[in-house]
Amino acid sequence: MQLWKGILAVLIAYLVGSTPTALLYSRLTHGSDIRTLGDGNMGAHNSKQVFGWRAGVLIALIDILKGVLAVQIAIMFSLPEFWHYLCGAFAVLGHDFPVFARFKGGQGFATTTGVFLALFPALTLIGFAIYVVVYFTTRIADLASAFGMGFLAAANLIRGASLYTMGFIVILLLFVPLKKRLDQGRVEVVRERAKRPS
Repeated sequence: MQLWKGILAVLIAYLVGSTPTALLYSRLTHGSDIRTLGDGNMGAHNSKQVFGWRAGVLIALIDILKGVLAVQIAIMFSLPEFWHYLCGAFAVLGHDFPVFARFKGGQGFATTTGVFLALFPALTLIGFAIYVVVYFTTRIADLASAFGMGFLAAANLIRGASLYTMGFIVILLLFVPLKKRLDQGRVEVVRERAKRPS
């Protein structure tokens, strides 16, 4: 019975993560497709660049809540800790490869933050504070993310987190830049095709 409850929870978490927040916002408020604007990414950062900081903050908050909700689903189902991690991971997968948007989603930073917030609230809040300070000092989002998430990983290691907890953290952290590189490659291919004479 617990296995089936776990599978159901993971499926729901994936569907929650698949909710295309930025795409819905762009279509409902501007009648456009965020994937054809800016850098083509379906996330909060591109939304901020295209529609302004209010849109970026709103989309980031909703995407963070998706990660929090995914972990809460496992908790509501009274599942062991392993399933909390798995539901969180599938929410991020849903955000990055959403079934509701032809499997072309964002890079998962906000949803990953939400998962960590649900699992490690105090450390994640400190990491987020570091992110904010570094970002407003340097205006480099990738550098701010590296400092904030790096603190989270280091703090968990110092406090003696289990091997599978550290493995989960590292995999999710590595997945964000990996997805970014995949998206950049896709955008470059599209641009090259657009340059070719018809």
